[in-house]
Amino acid sequence: MKDYEAHTYGDRIAGVYDELYGTLFDVDATVALLAELTGDGPALELAIGTGRIALPLKEQAVDVTGIDASEAMVAELRAKPGGGDIGVVMGDFADVDVEGRFKLVFVVFNTLFALTTQDEQVRCFTNVTKHLAEDGTFVVEAFVPDATRFTRHQTTGVDDLDSESVRLETSRHDPVNQRVDSQHIFLRRGEPVEMYPVSIRYAYPSELDLMARLAGLRLRDRWGGWNKEPFTSESKFHVSVYERT
Repeated sequence: MKDYEAHTYGDRIAGVYDELYGTLFDVDATVALLAELTGDGPALELAIGTGRIALPLKEQAVDVTGIDASEAMVAELRAKPGGGDIGVVMGDFADVDVEGRFKLVFVVFNTLFALTTQDEQVRCFTNVTKHLAEDGTFVVEAFVPDATRFTRHQTTGVDDLDSESVRLETSRHDPVNQRVDSQHIFLRRGEPVEMYPVSIRYAYPSELDLMARLAGLRLRDRWGGWNKEPFTSESKFHVSVYERT
């Protein structure tokens, strides 16, 4: 997607991100499992965004630090109660350096796929290993790719609809490079059209496991959700936990 950079998605969608995704997932279950994995050590969230997970995790007495590429997303975090108390390093989470080592490093809601090349994703795993405590874990939440949702390498669908507005998603699929370029389009009666672009490079769980091996990590657990549901061929998402080899 032309002129699309690491911060583009966050900069464009920051003002409506919580409205769209704040209640989409089970935050309580997510925070409970992350707190369990963290124990009494510090945690690092890759792409901390508006603090959807980091703030409730901090309320569980977890020392959370974040990385993010979008100043606009971090501004939304800072505007929330307690948001100013969380340290955030600005930059691309594939490469950005932070001080110290962490008992837990995590990236949720498919955000690992915001790194749009395999090289970037491999570098991310390597960077995580560099900052992971000896007994630490790296947690990845991501969807299981489903190429059947595309027809002629594209799709358009309705995400939400009422008498005054419609929210559409239109996507173009590149199966060779495992890339999907999308626009989330908001049409509201009497208001200008709003568009929120997103580009991702998806990876299957087996490819993520290989990336982990290259970085000196191995798969410890994989579940079909934050309540430790079994991961099966029917699972649409996975929560994968990696540890040092």
